[in-house]
Amino acid sequence: MVKTKIVLDTNILVSSVGWEGNPRRIFEKIVKKELELVMSIEQFYELCRVLDYPKFDFSEEQKNKFKNLILETASFFASKEKVVVINEDPDDNMILESALAGGADYIVTGDSHLLKLKEFRRVKIVDAKAFLEKL
Repeated sequence: MVKTKIVLDTNILVSSVGWEGNPRRIFEKIVKKELELVMSIEQFYELCRVLDYPKFDFSEEQKNKFKNLILETASFFASKEKVVVINEDPDDNMILESALAGGADYIVTGDSHLLKLKEFRRVKIVDAKAFLEKL
């Protein structure tokens, strides 16, 4: 059985560690190996940086446990192609690059710049609720 490959935007990853809700339900499916999380090394570094933001107030134990879980469950790919699609927030292009490098079927995001694309080179772009409804 071929697993659905997904990129979780950094906002979805942070939500999955910090709060109950759809992002956490999706991440639990990744941990249970029902879905395949694909991500670029660059995105992982961004996640590590964002987890350190004081506004989240995550403990070192929470951050380390989550980062290790990502390292154990995700398939990592080096971005092979730089894309410039989103000019309003150029950092969002990294998520598109992760999806291309990993052969993702979906990008799950809460980011309006990405969501308004709806699809990018056959990768569907949806929010967490819509993704769970499609499963």
